[in-house]
Amino acid sequence: MRVLVTGGGGFLGQALCRGLVERGHDVSSFNRGHYPELDAIGVRQLRGDLADRDAVIAACAGMDAVLHNAARAGAWGSYDSYHRANVMGTGHVLAGCREHFVPKLVYTSTPSVTHRATHPVEGGTADTVPYGEDLKAPYAATKLIAEKIVLAANDESLATVALRPRLIWGPGDNQLVPRLAERARAGRLRFVGDGLNRIDTTYIDNAAQAHFDALEHLGIGAACAGRAYFISNGEPMPMRDILNGLLRAMGAPEVTATLPFPVAYAIGAACEAAWPLLRLRSEPPLTRFLAEQLSTTHWYDMAPATRDFGYVPRVSIAEGLEQLAASQRGTVTS
Repeated sequence: MRVLVTGGGGFLGQALCRGLVERGHDVSSFNRGHYPELDAIGVRQLRGDLADRDAVIAACAGMDAVLHNAARAGAWGSYDSYHRANVMGTGHVLAGCREHFVPKLVYTSTPSVTHRATHPVEGGTADTVPYGEDLKAPYAATKLIAEKIVLAANDESLATVALRPRLIWGPGDNQLVPRLAERARAGRLRFVGDGLNRIDTTYIDNAAQAHFDALEHLGIGAACAGRAYFISNGEPMPMRDILNGLLRAMGAPEVTATLPFPVAYAIGAACEAAWPLLRLRSEPPLTRFLAEQLSTTHWYDMAPATRDFGYVPRVSIAEGLEQLAASQRGTVTS
């Protein structure tokens, strides 16, 4: 197939591009920048911004499928900047699919669309966990709107599916885990609460595999068409265990210090108030949304994804941690 990956230069995006090329597909990537890593594997790169309707629509020309992975992520920034990329950009992708008769769209969503303050989720599915309310983070709020738009677009000419991978990590990540390791080395990392809340995470290869499985099974009237799915390793672990496992793999010191949730929430609220007043461009160290996310149990049932498009995690957390550690040593494990 001829497949367009939006955001192919990012962590998950590069894994998607690599896997699609390995599977024999003709792959193009729509990115704001240019990535030599994509050149090296034969991916055609199209430069542009999701907010540019004409550029996005043109990128969809001649495609058999689109994996819409690009988004404005992060924990801080203006709502408008998130809305332009995540809501308007997704609308432009859908317009491109319509104009060029692309029959398949796999959308990368996030479990954050179901966030509800400190309400735990234990074994939830998209059918049992409702959308969130009073989302304090523009990322989650705009991804929720975008996911609804994508699922509503599913019809007799365009099959859509939304995947919600939870906390993706592994070799090649230059954001989440390296930043955690940096903060741990600086002695600035704390558990919010006791760190015993169980959470799901997703090894990078498994996150990509879920997209390949969904793409293969997606079609008009398919079981997965018009539906959303949580994606993870299916191995919920206490926050304390998974975080320290990641830090060990990165060669960073483990964390034992804790911060009570009420204190963390108050710090987050203070940061949200201070950053605009001080016109700080950096992300604050904590927000109310992050305090809620870090202290709450969130794990999900993979049965719907297995049933509807055959997703089964292939790399365990233990194996993934070995791969991450090997990547830091500059070696490769078999």
